[in-house]
Amino acid sequence: MKKLVMPLVAGLFALSLTACASGTEETTAAETEAAETEAASEATEAESEKEEEASADISGTLSMVGSTSMEKLANALCESFMAKYPDVTATAEFVGSGAGIEAVTNGSADIGNASRALTEEEKAAGIEENIVAIDGIAVVTDPANTVSDLTKQQLTDIYSGTVKNWSEVGGEDAPIVVVGREAGSGTRSAFEELLGLEDACAYSNELDSTGAVMARVASTPGAIGYVSLDVLDDSVKALNLDGVAPTEENIKAGDYFLSRPFVMATNGPVDEQNDVVKALFDYIASPEGQEIVKSVGLITVE
Repeated sequence: MKKLVMPLVAGLFALSLTACASGTEETTAAETEAAETEAASEATEAESEKEEEASADISGTLSMVGSTSMEKLANALCESFMAKYPDVTATAEFVGSGAGIEAVTNGSADIGNASRALTEEEKAAGIEENIVAIDGIAVVTDPANTVSDLTKQQLTDIYSGTVKNWSEVGGEDAPIVVVGREAGSGTRSAFEELLGLEDACAYSNELDSTGAVMARVASTPGAIGYVSLDVLDDSVKALNLDGVAPTEENIKAGDYFLSRPFVMATNGPVDEQNDVVKALFDYIASPEGQEIVKSVGLITVE
């Protein structure tokens, strides 16, 4: 009997030691996890304090002037940027890309918004092309139009005035009302350049804003116009071009030919600008800023 008791006691003792060791390991793991959580929390707090200190150090004004197509983006950025930096006042004026580049060139604005690439002449004058997003240009008609797709050549022929009736491109027998933007518009410049029709379009109407083009096309039978991709809604019909729909995926893939950069131009490189301007560009490049770009229907620069 004694021989049986001794092994049993030894076994219980070993089991007890194992349990103690296991409990110690669990305690150590829990302590380690707690320490890691606390360290992460402290790091987050330190980062938050650093951001608050940076925000407190930045104050002043920032002005941007230019493209009406960039209105949504510019307003969203100004609003959220001022929320992040309460001592900053950011304003945006929308008078066209050409006027924006002129304003940043003569120093009356910190940033010139242009919905097109800068010209070689503008770059030679020291204006820096800072691409902050990519926009697609959608070709739109009134909702009742039976045409759903145009080739690049057909679109060129319509805007040059060679084709004047929808029946010539597979539609109904109805005159084409060619709607476009005013001279100096970045959207117009980009559209005409992409089609090789600089100053050669036969417009029936030349309107001074993206919204005006949308409204005119939506309410005019037989009308065709071009607008920024981000403003599309059900009031108009967006056409496929060369069989490709105007979508972000197709633009990123390079399959949709009507796309252009959104530029926030500065007079000289960004790192030579004042602290407020530099902070804005840092903000645009941040995850928060990139989400704003996406939220207004634009494509981020990768």
